Amino acid sequence: MFQKILIANRGEIARRIMNTCREMGVATVAVYSDVDCRAIHVLEADQAVALGDAEPAASYLNIDKIITAAKESGAEAIHPGYGFLAENADFAERCEQNGLIFIGPPSPVIRELGDKTVARQTMIKNGVPVIPGMTSPESDPETIAREADRLGYPVLIKAAAGGGGKGMRVVQTHAEIREACLSAASEAASAFGNGSIYLEKYLARPRHIEFQILADRYGNVVHLLERECSIQRRHQKIIEETPSPVMTPELRERMGKAAVAAARASGYVNAGTVEFLLDADGSFYFLEVNTRLQVEHPITEMVTGIDIVRHQLAIAAGDPLTLVQEQIQGRGHAIECRIYAEDPEQGFYPSPGKITYMKEPSGPGIRNDCGVYSGFQVPMEYDPILSKLIAHAENRDAAIQRMIAALSSYVIAGIRTAIPFLIDVLRSEAFVAGETFTDFVSSHFADWKPERKDVDIARIAYIIDDLASQRRTKNFSGAGVGVPMSPWQSLGNWRR
Repeated sequence: MFQKILIANRGEIARRIMNTCREMGVATVAVYSDVDCRAIHVLEADQAVALGDAEPAASYLNIDKIITAAKESGAEAIHPGYGFLAENADFAERCEQNGLIFIGPPSPVIRELGDKTVARQTMIKNGVPVIPGMTSPESDPETIAREADRLGYPVLIKAAAGGGGKGMRVVQTHAEIREACLSAASEAASAFGNGSIYLEKYLARPRHIEFQILADRYGNVVHLLERECSIQRRHQKIIEETPSPVMTPELRERMGKAAVAAARASGYVNAGTVEFLLDADGSFYFLEVNTRLQVEHPITEMVTGIDIVRHQLAIAAGDPLTLVQEQIQGRGHAIECRIYAEDPEQGFYPSPGKITYMKEPSGPGIRNDCGVYSGFQVPMEYDPILSKLIAHAENRDAAIQRMIAALSSYVIAGIRTAIPFLIDVLRSEAFVAGETFTDFVSSHFADWKPERKDVDIARIAYIIDDLASQRRTKNFSGAGVGVPMSPWQSLGNWRR
């Protein structure tokens, strides 16, 4: 096993990886930009290396700086987390060239699966069902328009590289094709440095279901059951759960076998996720492979009891998989809500700023993978995710109620978050009934507004707490409001 690894990421995912490393006795090296000098992943790492300017290209996306940081710190391996360089084949290759273990798939596998059209070709050759569409990237809107006319509308224009909903456009008519192609290509080029696009048939109301896989270098592959990820905004997930409300043992077996086949077909190694779209008639289609740790991996860990990061490190260190498919069973139900600094009333627009006060939820079955704290300045330069809140219970109804209670006690003051929106989604009849499709938010919550009484209560509570804090400070310090309180003044009676 490794003695020291560098985590090429930030926030909650860097902290989550550190937690497993700490349990395994593996030292960690954090990297950080100027605006992250007081970030929690920096404070908790065994060692931290500054990368410089906040601009991602100058820090978390700067391959040269990260490779140098790893070598100078004595790290033997690099864990990329998710986002930034996690699915960058050039970065994985540079690690390999510099004698560093990349904790993920080999660079050729990332490169092949990172190109969605190449991935589609691979799956077709190996009998994995794919959505009808193009199998090579195209830049000419007229060529794409002819293919769209052949498939029939609606169609979906997608970036050939990358993911996360960037470079995606739903097109309803022939007249919309040209503008959609140009805007999708422009967004893809900006997000991924690659403006290649292609076309797929758009499924109107599918479910987004993915299977977690683990594969070692000796040909052993298993899946860790499914996750339902249909609640999305701007093609990006916000609520995930396992098991899927629609899943049957027979469907799970068929989709699980397809996921394992997809991994074998690509020569996959380490942790990854095979994503599918499930149609209303029970047909499912390959969507893509995410060649990294997923944001929603904790719900799989909660129901299976398997630490995915621990297995990532073991596989990267050369150990064979210790898991056998028949032994992997789910227990209970788990739901994850992504807590973003964003305003759901304004189209989920980012809401950076200072967190003036934060109180995390707790209790049986509650896990909060958090990357912020009271007083932290949420930067505007990066993805606005603050934490991932997970609730695990013996069945779906209990998990929903547990999650609602946890969200209701989650206090983040100073910035806007989608917590009230998430609570309303979980309480909705459609969600409770398991009627979760990728158009869920637009169909049920397009014009969502919070109940103002809740906002007013929160404001009053914050003012009362602030006034009470000032009074406590004055009483303990014997001075005026605003004088910092010494811990010696708050300990009460004590003896030396």
